[in-house]
Amino acid sequence: MQFAIIPPVRSDVTADPEWMTGFARHAEALGFESIVLVEHAVVISGYEHKYPYSESGRMPLPDQCIVPDPLDLLAYLAAVTTTLKLATGVLILPEHHPVVLAKRLATIDRLSAGRVRLCVGVGWMKEELEACGIAFSTRGRRTDECIDVLRLLWGPEDEDGLSFSGEFFEFDHAHSNPKPAQEHGIAIHIGGHTKAAARRAGLRGDGFQPLGLRGEELTKMLKVMNEAAEESGRDPSALELSLGGALSTTTEESVAEAAQAGAHRLVVSPSQSTELAAVCDEMSAFAERIHLQPMS
Repeated sequence: MQFAIIPPVRSDVTADPEWMTGFARHAEALGFESIVLVEHAVVISGYEHKYPYSESGRMPLPDQCIVPDPLDLLAYLAAVTTTLKLATGVLILPEHHPVVLAKRLATIDRLSAGRVRLCVGVGWMKEELEACGIAFSTRGRRTDECIDVLRLLWGPEDEDGLSFSGEFFEFDHAHSNPKPAQEHGIAIHIGGHTKAAARRAGLRGDGFQPLGLRGEELTKMLKVMNEAAEESGRDPSALELSLGGALSTTTEESVAEAAQAGAHRLVVSPSQSTELAAVCDEMSAFAERIHLQPMS
């Protein structure tokens, strides 16, 4: 089992370079596999579209919460760490142009010696997508096309370049370099809780991060993912599963339960403290409790 950690976003510390450097380096020293960053390009006050992961329909982040661009922050963290993997969870993919995104991600992956992992979602806040010029009803189709473009541009090319023609994106004879440091490109995991997300993971993803799902619902979605992979001639056993948890309540028993459910990785969240020392102590206690070992 690998363990990833999300910084305490609600504490408004993620744009503080000293705080984030200390947090990332401590996570790396303890043996956390990766750091995971969230994304909101904008938050629209009074949004009416329901946040799907709470009964209130409101997300836990305040409207004016500091949420830096995840890719810029990952590039910064790449320079102050050496082994810690650099992940999103999740990047709202339809808000990005995939031609530009392919170059940005490949650059970070090269400069970090192949440490990038991408977890993407379609986005739930209708108002945010519309502020980015994206029709909410197209977000699923755009996400699929974005994934296809990313994989194409990260792949091999000859002197004639690469071409793509889709509903939203089109280009001919394109050359996109550098390529990612990782031989097979950057892994793309799919975040979400719906049947569409599970199918997307099976058809196009390298993994699935089913947000908020447990028990029977998780089993149902994994079946959807596996069937979609098999339908498209892909090996379901090659897909990674990342589940979530709280740093303070995760135990050896809950880790074993996650492993029994098929998880390869737990993405854990610390308490929302602004005190770096307190969060580092919480991380250290977690590492001792589950016998986490530093990465070699």
